[in-house]
Amino acid sequence: MVFSSTIFLVYFLPVFLLLYYLTPKKLKNYTLLIFSLAFYAWGAPKFVFILVGSTIVTFYLVRTMSMAKEEKRRKMFLVFALSLNIGVLLYFKYANFFVENFNDLIVKMGGESSPWTAVVLPIGISFFTFQCLSYCLDVYRKVRAPLEKATDFLLYIVMFPQLIAGPIVRFNTIADQITNREAKGSDRISGFYRFVIGLAKKVLIANVMGHQADIIMAMDPGSMSSTFAWIGLLAYSFQIYFDFAGYSDMAIGIGRMLGFTFPENFNNPYVSTSITEFWRRWHMTLSSWMRDYLYIPLGGSRVKTKGRLFFNLWVVFLISGLWHGASWNFVIWGAYHGLFLVLDRLFLKKLLDKIGKVPATIFTFLVAILGWVVFRLDTFPEAMEYYKRLFAFDFGAFPLESYRQFIIGLPFAIFFSFITIFKFGRRWEQKVYFESYTKQRYIWMGAIVILLFFLSLGSITSTGFNPFIYFRF
Repeated sequence: MVFSSTIFLVYFLPVFLLLYYLTPKKLKNYTLLIFSLAFYAWGAPKFVFILVGSTIVTFYLVRTMSMAKEEKRRKMFLVFALSLNIGVLLYFKYANFFVENFNDLIVKMGGESSPWTAVVLPIGISFFTFQCLSYCLDVYRKVRAPLEKATDFLLYIVMFPQLIAGPIVRFNTIADQITNREAKGSDRISGFYRFVIGLAKKVLIANVMGHQADIIMAMDPGSMSSTFAWIGLLAYSFQIYFDFAGYSDMAIGIGRMLGFTFPENFNNPYVSTSITEFWRRWHMTLSSWMRDYLYIPLGGSRVKTKGRLFFNLWVVFLISGLWHGASWNFVIWGAYHGLFLVLDRLFLKKLLDKIGKVPATIFTFLVAILGWVVFRLDTFPEAMEYYKRLFAFDFGAFPLESYRQFIIGLPFAIFFSFITIFKFGRRWEQKVYFESYTKQRYIWMGAIVILLFFLSLGSITSTGFNPFIYFRF
């Protein structure tokens, strides 16, 4: 079940909100937990038992760890908890990858491949594993005390607004809200507004861009003009941004309606003037998780040599690439971004600062979207063929009449991607997302949101194209 589906919008969410608001405060967590488990079981009924089982075991391992007085014993239970969660992630997400590569190596050496039954990937495993890891580490470091009830910890992990695709909500940022929160009337309204804005991003922009991207990137690159190649790349670049940013908006909005404050996950990444800035704006909860739980423990930037600093950056982004999927293309994508982060540290950032904001933004945008080629296509040879078509400079005509919906949607994608370059855009975003609403603003925002909701619902019911990219991660 996805947030942008008819069954969620028309049935699941209204029924849930009605029952949740009618439930006494002491029982609200149980209502949310039951609906969250039902939400996950709808798409992955077999894996819900693995999710619940590993979560409960993690809870008791961490609880035992927190009660241990000897440091050696605390470390032992921390290792058990981390090993459990990392082991589950490695098996379900990477077992196929490792076995396939091992078999390829054996065959090349003249041997026979080993039989293997492919492992099915549970939905959202990367996200809820990282949240379990943050709980283990935050409690071990004594940043926060552990939760007292297993059901509260299970709720933290399986809470449906952020279970499938984030944002990655770290335990120390939400611990108090799990046991004590209140959704005021203004929170419910502004949360609904945020949800619908995210829905519109996903349905009215990402789906339109994605439909075009799928058509072009399924073509044979050998017969594709550079015009088609660039349009396909632009379509995918806007699809992945509005798809994931829209989902994050919807998750944040639902959370706000329930009294939770989830962290922001996107901050207009395509207006960045360097790849370093891009990663401060793109999937911010993943970037901050990697920084605090991996980059800093490796030594971060407080190392004696630049070589070690660059090594730390590369390790983080190689793992970040692999986190997105069990494929060499994702590893290459991570290495690609790691390379530009190193170049930023060496000389590139200073150069981009000198040439001015607009040229730096254009350059960074090109670097970012060129990386999406290897991210989107399944194999490296396919990506290389696509790169060849991009730079073949074979610019033919584009049949505008055949792609009317895309042509209408593209200006909106560009406008809302780059609006915050301008002062009026930053001011507008601040008013819509972050400032308190006046009575007048509630009225005109309400009218816009109702229109967007019915436009989105109409689009969903009239077309069968409604994918969600980050389900695969």
